[in-house]
Amino acid sequence: MTETAGRMDRAVEAAKEDFATVRTGRANPQLFQKISVEYYGSPTPLAQLASLNTPEARTIIVTPYDKTALKAIEQAIRDVPNLGVNPTNDGNIVRVTMPELTADRRKEYVKIVRSKGEDAKVHVRGIRRKAKDDLDALKSDIGEDELARAEKELDALTRAHVDAIDEALKRKEAELLEV
Repeated sequence: MTETAGRMDRAVEAAKEDFATVRTGRANPQLFQKISVEYYGSPTPLAQLASLNTPEARTIIVTPYDKTALKAIEQAIRDVPNLGVNPTNDGNIVRVTMPELTADRRKEYVKIVRSKGEDAKVHVRGIRRKAKDDLDALKSDIGEDELARAEKELDALTRAHVDAIDEALKRKEAELLEV
C-alpha cells in the first residue's frame, strides 16, 4: 500500500508538472521545461543548455551556456506545438515574447489541460488496478477480512489522488480563463 501511495503521489505531481507546461497569459519558464533541443546529435533538455529569465510579464529570455547552440535552441522553441511564439535571436540570447491569448485559444488550452488531466486519472486507476491484482494474489495468505479492508483503503487512496488531480485541473482552468 505504501508503494502504491508513492506511485500515485508521483502520478499527481507529474500531472501538475504537465499542467504547468500549458501556457497562460504570462510568461513562465515552466513552459520550456519539456522542450528538447538537438545538441551535437542528441536530444537535450533546454534547461541543461540555457538559463531562463522572465524580465517582463510576457517575455522570456533564454541565455545559452554555449553560444553555438543558439540556432538549435531558437529552432526547438519555434517547433513546439501549441505555444504559438516566434523567438528572436540577437547573437547572444533568444528572446521569446508570448502573444496575447484570444478567447478561442484559451478554450483550446482548457481542452488540452482536461485531456492531460484525464490521462493522469487513467494512470492513477492503472496503478490501482495493479495494486488490486497484487492484493488478489495475496488472498490465500491474508484472508478475506484483511483483503476487504485493504481494498477499501485502496479505493479511498485512489479517490483522494483523483480528487487531487481534479483540484489541480480546476486551478489551471481558472488560471487559463482568467483575463
